Amino acid sequence: MAARHDQTADPALLDALLQGRRGTAFFARKLNELTDAELDGGTLLPGWTRRHVVAHVGYNARAIARLIEWAATGVETPMYSSPEARNHEIEFGATLSPIALRHLFDHSAVHLNVEWRDLPADAWHHKVKTAQGRTVPAEETVWMRTREVWMHAVDLDNGATFNDIPAPVLERLLGDITGAWRTRGTDTALLIKVERTIAGSGLTFGDTSAADPTIITGPLAAVVEWAAGRGTGGVTASGPGAAGGTLPAPPKWI
Repeated sequence: MAARHDQTADPALLDALLQGRRGTAFFARKLNELTDAELDGGTLLPGWTRRHVVAHVGYNARAIARLIEWAATGVETPMYSSPEARNHEIEFGATLSPIALRHLFDHSAVHLNVEWRDLPADAWHHKVKTAQGRTVPAEETVWMRTREVWMHAVDLDNGATFNDIPAPVLERLLGDITGAWRTRGTDTALLIKVERTIAGSGLTFGDTSAADPTIITGPLAAVVEWAAGRGTGGVTASGPGAAGGTLPAPPKWI
């Protein structure tokens, strides 16, 4: 039997799918390195154990698969019935036995990958709605998942760092984070300068119109780690919000 392939031939979408699949494989590797007992350990997310992170990533794959089914059939299939249902699902998943929790991740990842693979090329442009109420084309689900698996692999606190995340993913993450700040109006007088990127040049995010901004500077991975609220290593600050060289806390992202 011939191998089955993605139905889309769009180079950009195929590249995005590859980044998402690589992120899934990376998360799987960090999860498989953990013993069953270590699943009870803490993470970079306050109040969540590794069990919570794994449950969230597993159920997230199922939720995104529902959006792909929506795009394929035209039948509205929300990610979650409500925010409360999502939270309850995660809390329940965190109580599963280690083998059931691992199976949840494995099976949900395979299911989502099959839904992506079999989605007809024209259906990738069909509109679906995210859990936050945004109407987006189905192709946006690839980034939604890519962001989850790469970030939460680091959150497992099992040796993965932001340096392990591909530069294109980091750049888009930083764009998402600073975009959320801008939407909320919380980026006032905050300027982020990335020292180096994959192209060898710097990047600037944040309030570029401020006359005297607080400037956050550092390598791409370190800046994203700070902006995402996961750490402060390798980042420096100057300006009004950095009295005495103190690094300010980043605005809320999600």
